[in-house]
Amino acid sequence: MSSPKQHHPQSTTISEYIESLKGSPKFGPQVVCHKTSLPKAPEFKDIPAFITKGLRAYLKSQDIDSLYSHQHHALLNIEKGNDIIASTPTASGKSMIYNLPVLESICSDSNGHALYLFPLKALAQDQLKTLNIIKRYLDIDPKTHLAAIYDGDTSPYNRKKIRLTPPSILITNPDMLHLSILPYHHNWVSFFSTLKYVVLDEVHTYRGIFGSHMSWVLTRLKRIASYYGSSPQFIMLSATVGNPEDLSKNLLAKDAYSLTTSGAPVAKKHMVFINPWDSAAYTASQLLEASIKRGLRTIVYTQSRKLTELISMWTKPRLGPLASRLSSYRAGFMPEERREIEEKLVTGELLGVISTSALELGIDIGDLDLCILVGYPGSIMSSWQRGGRVGRGMQESAIVMIAQEDALDQHFMRNPDDFFSRKVESAVLNPFNKKITEKHLHCAAAEKPLSENETCLENSICREALKTLLSNSTLLQSADGTEYFASRKYPQRHVSLRGGGTQLTIINGETGQLLGEIDAGKAMKECHPGAIYLHRAETWLVSKLDLLGGEVIVNKGSKVFFTKPMTNKQTEIINQIDNKPSFSCSVNFGEVRVTERITSYQKIHSSTRKIINTIPLDLPEQIIETEGLWLNIPPLIQKKLEDEKFHFMGAIHALEHALISLFPLFVLCDRNDIGGISCPHHEQTDVATIFVFDGHDGGVGLCNEAYAKFDDLLLECK
Repeated sequence: MSSPKQHHPQSTTISEYIESLKGSPKFGPQVVCHKTSLPKAPEFKDIPAFITKGLRAYLKSQDIDSLYSHQHHALLNIEKGNDIIASTPTASGKSMIYNLPVLESICSDSNGHALYLFPLKALAQDQLKTLNIIKRYLDIDPKTHLAAIYDGDTSPYNRKKIRLTPPSILITNPDMLHLSILPYHHNWVSFFSTLKYVVLDEVHTYRGIFGSHMSWVLTRLKRIASYYGSSPQFIMLSATVGNPEDLSKNLLAKDAYSLTTSGAPVAKKHMVFINPWDSAAYTASQLLEASIKRGLRTIVYTQSRKLTELISMWTKPRLGPLASRLSSYRAGFMPEERREIEEKLVTGELLGVISTSALELGIDIGDLDLCILVGYPGSIMSSWQRGGRVGRGMQESAIVMIAQEDALDQHFMRNPDDFFSRKVESAVLNPFNKKITEKHLHCAAAEKPLSENETCLENSICREALKTLLSNSTLLQSADGTEYFASRKYPQRHVSLRGGGTQLTIINGETGQLLGEIDAGKAMKECHPGAIYLHRAETWLVSKLDLLGGEVIVNKGSKVFFTKPMTNKQTEIINQIDNKPSFSCSVNFGEVRVTERITSYQKIHSSTRKIINTIPLDLPEQIIETEGLWLNIPPLIQKKLEDEKFHFMGAIHALEHALISLFPLFVLCDRNDIGGISCPHHEQTDVATIFVFDGHDGGVGLCNEAYAKFDDLLLECK
């Protein structure tokens, strides 16, 4: 049962909060930019004639008697049978674009089906609530099973019921489609044979390695649908991205109608840049304290789980009786914890939340007033996506971005106009990543034997992957050479779409309580023996990391110190694909092998930030083969710097960090998707070399795109 809505008296408006911030003797001098965007009026169009009375009655109940222009145009194109991608800002009413035509179709043909895919479970929960409300207005049998969620939280009993009698709208996520629906398609014959629509929400998240996997999951979906005689229409919804046409084509392998102009209204919004004297995180804690005490509903975005927990720990003790109205939120929390926090945000029981990107997407968390960004989020797209969390109720709102020491953050503090003039980045994915292609060809063959003339085998990389799979007996060829069979029954179980690898469970060693989850790669850095793990403002000491058993055992830990892993990296060039001059140097693109080992960790005092001691670790190496670019520094440049008494190793290390920090200006990615190494002398190039590489096995196309823009990237590092 949800908690009753609590109203904390809002003693301050957003305008007053911003003026108070600028007028503060402490924070005023730290404000380097304040811009205000003017409200934008809506642009309306009539509801298309094919929308029937039941849906019109629902719209009327929501005080809607016309549609925004982009909703209207989208519906007309869907009615024509076009695949579409609508790339418009947050809170522009994108759910209407798919719900209206899908429900209209169900009203006219109760045997038809639709598949809704959301990247997060919470988005699915939100949508089910909406569909159940709309159902009351539809001219259909009340006993009609309109919609159901089929995901990891669905009980085995309900899963069986859904399979036996699929709802008109099946709501799930890419992982469930990949693992539990496509491999068992023979249990879903009635669903696939009448599948009319596939809805893909938040498609801007399908980039990088996740996007590469997703393009293949959709290829497999279309293949199975075709086998049962259906050819579904695709409706895609995205935040604003720079390349909606390319994104949809990379995902679907065909063109889609692109809609990018929004007719939705926009409320007045402030944007404030702060270059702090203290750390960005501690400054955010102080601003958060002030906003909550003024009754402003606030969200703080950080770039790491640890910062999320630290800001919560610093802020709560200063809030007094309001401490219970602030919570952290991040990936790794148990599902019931996340849903409880989401519900409390909607009802107003929580006034503030500190989150990683986990709350960036369109989960319903109510109307917020203030968004605080701890550091530049890494892309213009993410900045506006996170900022779109506030002012959704058309109230005046504000975004405050607090700079970190990062080169890109400082660039925007010095050049704020550059931030506001920049176009939204492109969403990059590589649909023909060789390693991912091999994995999904194996999955596809397990679902239904591959035929020689299938479209998914037309690409040269796919043909090469097929040869590799045949040579190592992963696939087996028929006697006449026209079909390919999988050697394993359910290879899908060994393919993680999000690239995280095995999930480990974090367990309280004293009580056995489950605290959360973490993937194996992150666990070696954040949950090695002796690490301090933070969870909901509490500190835990890791006593055991069991990679084979999939467990991390923790016990109550000290707040006196936190821990930081120390790593050692080595890079080997496997294959140079291209090279070109870049100013006085040369830049190369190709395949590299990166070996990383966590060698030790530091204990750092929480208050003084002084290193207490360094403890060695014995953990396995992590090796990836990926795409990268590398800059060769001629000996003459090295000699000149050393003759002028500059620290050469420090200089190339600084350039490496600048390249990585500024990378998101040119390629849409998280800085954590990119790695780098500086070598004063690399044995293969025989000169000083700076490497930048895709941080995922096989590469995902990031460095490939950056290579074409490398001169511009290097100029930004000045």
